[in-house]
Amino acid sequence: MESQVRGGTRWKRFAVVMVPSVAATACIGVALAQGALAASFSVSGQQFKVTADSLDGKGFVQYGAVDSGYTLTGDKTVHPVAVSAFDSATITNLCQSVVTPNVPFFGNVSLILRAGTDPQKPVEASKLYIDLDDLHADATFTGLNIGVAAQDSTKGPGIKQDELKAGKTNPYGFAQEADGATLTKVQQTAWATTAATFKLSGLHMSISTKGAECY
Repeated sequence: MESQVRGGTRWKRFAVVMVPSVAATACIGVALAQGALAASFSVSGQQFKVTADSLDGKGFVQYGAVDSGYTLTGDKTVHPVAVSAFDSATITNLCQSVVTPNVPFFGNVSLILRAGTDPQKPVEASKLYIDLDDLHADATFTGLNIGVAAQDSTKGPGIKQDELKAGKTNPYGFAQEADGATLTKVQQTAWATTAATFKLSGLHMSISTKGAECY
């Protein structure tokens, strides 16, 4: 079975975070070698943007959840997200940017990370979880099942046990799964990413005082 999807969705309510789409790629710097399920954490008050030429993922599941964290002023807050998880993924021409606003003397300052620019040496990740709220890409799924109860998904790494214990996801809620997913021309915004392993070939980090972003 194969399905093609093009377009993007603004995630405004928890009830609508689940559509036939898949998260693109990962937040660099969070690599937790803890086996199948990554740890949960409080997210910062800054989203990050990611682009990639392509992502090829194996063993995919997506479900709705809530991330708890802080605003930039330190107030506690929560964010509805779509969690997209892969058993493994390879990513080409990865860019991640995060902008810190109102830095004294400079204004908006960006941290920009790039990796996998050589198609022969892509970024490689395993047990990859991405908490996102906006995605634009061209996507092809194989072996797709839509409407699976989240706890009964068998094609990806499964829902996070930390989220279940904290009541941040409903194990009986809507999920979708696929044997594989291929995305191209990826643009996304996300709050968090965890992975068991994350190999960044050709990593380059830079600072921009002009507020530059990946897109």
